[in-house]
Amino acid sequence: MIGVFKSQGITGWRRKAAVFGKPDFIFPKLKFAVFVDGCFWHGCPLHGTQPKTNRKFWQTKITRNQARDRLVTRTLRRAGWRVLRIWEHELRKENGRRLLARLRRAGVI
Repeated sequence: MIGVFKSQGITGWRRKAAVFGKPDFIFPKLKFAVFVDGCFWHGCPLHGTQPKTNRKFWQTKITRNQARDRLVTRTLRRAGWRVLRIWEHELRKENGRRLLARLRRAGVI
């Protein structure tokens, strides 16, 4: 993601800011938060996999992660933040145009 920001000349972003939900990137002046959700950990419908062992544990864990994601997004939006969630697979080079279009629509570019 940092590579995308730098290659496109996108500035004003910060990492590791003290914002509820711990966004991966924030644009403080825009009140804009970006989360990069891992396909496994957040249950991507395209690439999320289920381990063969300890299935019940992992299903519960991923379901809790998804519920927390919804809570974080809802809480930030109520506080006046705009939130963009990006799947890990969207960072691949072949998805670059689509990612840039999403950032453009969000007003970051």
